[in-house]
Amino acid sequence: MIKKLFLTILPLLMIACSSNQSVVRTSQPDPRKTTTPVTQRVKKPIYRPSTNKSTGVATQKPVASPAINNNTSTTEILEATTRVKVTAEMVLAYIEKYKNIAKENMVKSGIPASITLGQAILESGAGTGPLSMQANNHFGIKCHKEWSGPSIRYTDDEENECFRKYNEPSGSFRDHSYFLTSRPRYAALFQLEKDDYTAWAKGLKAAGYATDPKYPEKLIGLIERYQLGKYDAEVLGKEYVAVMPKKEIAYTDDVQKYTVVKGDTLYSISKRFNISIEELKRKNNLVDSALSLGQTIIVK
Repeated sequence: MIKKLFLTILPLLMIACSSNQSVVRTSQPDPRKTTTPVTQRVKKPIYRPSTNKSTGVATQKPVASPAINNNTSTTEILEATTRVKVTAEMVLAYIEKYKNIAKENMVKSGIPASITLGQAILESGAGTGPLSMQANNHFGIKCHKEWSGPSIRYTDDEENECFRKYNEPSGSFRDHSYFLTSRPRYAALFQLEKDDYTAWAKGLKAAGYATDPKYPEKLIGLIERYQLGKYDAEVLGKEYVAVMPKKEIAYTDDVQKYTVVKGDTLYSISKRFNISIEELKRKNNLVDSALSLGQTIIVK
């Protein structure tokens, strides 16, 4: 009896013991897997100025973005109401954006589209200056007594001057046309040929539009470099003949000057006139190697 009972209990004891044995894992958990999601940060392209060692001229190169055509990435300095550095590509994009407004204003006011575009590029830094960015003011138009609209304070000739603020850039272009057509001191301009941008540029300076003595040559240089005269021809229904920018101006007092055009650098000018870069800087009181379109520099 006892033997039968023992044989009956023995299998039960064996089953219980086997169930208490530890389990051995044949695979380890993947340490790369995690329940915490990973956030990827996407950065916008950052533009940093770089310097060409052979010329010393700053250029704009994008970081982690598609390459820009080298022919349109040369840095220019535009300065009037503001001083900014822009590329030719940026200027061309600005022209494309506002050329039709300039042509429409020419039809309505008689002001050459080339003059309107040239002044807008120069005054606003091709739309990158603080007044154009913050106030849509592309011509540096100050408030004046008759202005009752919104305004912005900006230090120009004097500290914290009042400048007009617009909802859209087109309002700035419209006011520019009204500014010239409504003031008697600019009346002589409207006796000039509508496509004579050279006479208009000089006339603006003579009428007191700008305090910069080089304003006419800067404006003419921009118009000729970017062939803005073609928009005057389109409005007037004339055939456009491209005008090559003037390169040299000789003076009888043994001082020779040169007008900067597209592609010029201090290095290329120094080679052309057999003068060192340092001597060019000294003669022209230049603190760096940056050149602006239409700038006149002494080379002899």
